[in-house]
Amino acid sequence: MKPLYLQQSEIINWHHPAIAELSSTLREKNPSKMEYIASAFHFVRDGVKHSWDYHCNPVTCRASDVLKHGTGYCYAKSHLLAALLRAQKIPAGFCYQRLSTEESGPPYCLHGLNAVYLEQYGWYRLDARGNTATIQAQFTPPVEQLAYSANDPCERDLPEIWPEPLPIIIQVLTTSKSVEEVHDNLPDIELTP
Repeated sequence: MKPLYLQQSEIINWHHPAIAELSSTLREKNPSKMEYIASAFHFVRDGVKHSWDYHCNPVTCRASDVLKHGTGYCYAKSHLLAALLRAQKIPAGFCYQRLSTEESGPPYCLHGLNAVYLEQYGWYRLDARGNTATIQAQFTPPVEQLAYSANDPCERDLPEIWPEPLPIIIQVLTTSKSVEEVHDNLPDIELTP
């Protein structure tokens, strides 16, 4: 099962020279696996601007483009983090939450984050969305500290860990011309009872 969470793809292009170089640099400074995971998480969370928070274009999707432009929505940031982890043979996948875009109630959208396989604990979710005054995601295994929690009756922590980003995510990121267009078309799914 875990080999699926190590693969390279068009979106999670961890063989890209810039990602390989960053991965090697981070590993030299952080020799243990846990130190490396924490370092990669902090790099993406703090070093890559959340597109909507900063109104940064272009819209990025592929991991190497997120690194090149230093910006991405939560989904794109999760693509870069997965690529950095997979570059060091650390299994990483994709998780989603369905959240209200308001305080509660419709409209809803998906929020993207990662899961990493930690030998001591199993799958552990981490959220490199980017912190703000009201959002404080951390890497504190075995305790998860995510950017958001599902509180509204129609919100959900979706339990699946996907080896690749959902097609609806890739479609929105690759067809939108601006961060505003992404914001106006945030992906969502229907929940089954």
